[in-house]
Amino acid sequence: MNLFTYLHARMSWLIGLGLCMFLAAMAYAVSRLGFIGRLGIGPLTLAILFGALLGNGLPERFRQRFTPGVLLAQGRVLRTGVALYGFNLSVQQIIGVGSRALLTDLLMMTSTLLVGWLVGTRWLKLDPHTVILTSAGSAICGAAAILATEPVVGAQPHRTSAAVGTVVLFGTLAMALYPCLQRFIDWPAQTFGVYVGATVHEVAQVVAIGNAVGGGAEDTAVIVKMLRVMMLAPFLFGVSLFLRCRGEGISGGVRVPWFALGFVAVVGLNSLQLCSLAQIETLRATDTLLLTVAMAALGLETRLVRIREAGSGALWLGAVLFLQLVVGGAVVVWLLG
Repeated sequence: MNLFTYLHARMSWLIGLGLCMFLAAMAYAVSRLGFIGRLGIGPLTLAILFGALLGNGLPERFRQRFTPGVLLAQGRVLRTGVALYGFNLSVQQIIGVGSRALLTDLLMMTSTLLVGWLVGTRWLKLDPHTVILTSAGSAICGAAAILATEPVVGAQPHRTSAAVGTVVLFGTLAMALYPCLQRFIDWPAQTFGVYVGATVHEVAQVVAIGNAVGGGAEDTAVIVKMLRVMMLAPFLFGVSLFLRCRGEGISGGVRVPWFALGFVAVVGLNSLQLCSLAQIETLRATDTLLLTVAMAALGLETRLVRIREAGSGALWLGAVLFLQLVVGGAVVVWLLG
């Protein structure tokens, strides 16, 4: 490789990564606006939207200039962000919330994944990648779970975008529905907080709903939600093993999701409380930035024509899983209460 070729490759890498970082910064700034925050729309969602709008408006000859940097953001940047996501959880939180909340999370995650697989593959006849991504987003932690699952299954960007779309749509619907349900069900705030944390897609949406309900529901809801986040690592290993048994996944063999081990290690480190509160907040902000950059890269690689090719199946699956979370979650919380 001569010097000119090397410099050209590095420039393409810098252009693509720089573009993703610019979109991430813009998404982060917009997410801080008051009315956007009240809707529970975080920077991850905004980044994929901004990336898709820009990516679909650029001619193909320009796209080639930033492709290397975009692929880097979808790879190493994404995996690093998933690992650092562990700074949002600690062992102390797991112990403090109690066994009932943990059991509720386990039942809801497994039932949602099972319903998603059966409905998606047998009724809607969707491809396994779309089913796994959409189910992961509903069962665990929304867009972050979808992003973490993408490199394990080797999904194409348009399928990932379709799955993220279901999280945005039904998570937004949840923010309008759950405060109404609280007045109808009339559960104690802590019990309703367990219900919210075990069934709502995104952390930001959980915070918004808990705050709207009041009475201490927010703290319980967030802790229960973070327990679901903790289940991301074993889920990724399970998906990797499942695809290996089916002879599917990434060509050349299933990649071991080492970033999932990093996630667990970071949770352990966070539990030791070796870092100050200011340092933890900085690490969490850095993690949000990394995941937002990865989302922007995903949006840039999303083509509307490919989303149309994927059809409305992911949307229908997301609707079924949303019903499963709302109704099934209420039943589980009531039985365990």
